[in-house]
Amino acid sequence: MLAIGAGIAALACIGAGLGLGIATGKAVDATARQPEAAGKITTALILGGALAEATAIYGFVIGILIIFMLK
Repeated sequence: MLAIGAGIAALACIGAGLGLGIATGKAVDATARQPEAAGKITTALILGGALAEATAIYGFVIGILIIFMLK
């Protein structure tokens, strides 16, 4: 039962990875279309990436806590 909970918490890491990949692709596409807006696009990408990575880290920590603390 604990492994199921940890697996569900690990889905946060998968979601964050997919989200970052899509966001990076869209940022590169936007920069290619409008190079003069590269600074604003990069700023938004870094902020969004940081939030997505925080979500992945929270999911990882919850998974570890489920495995080791609830035994």
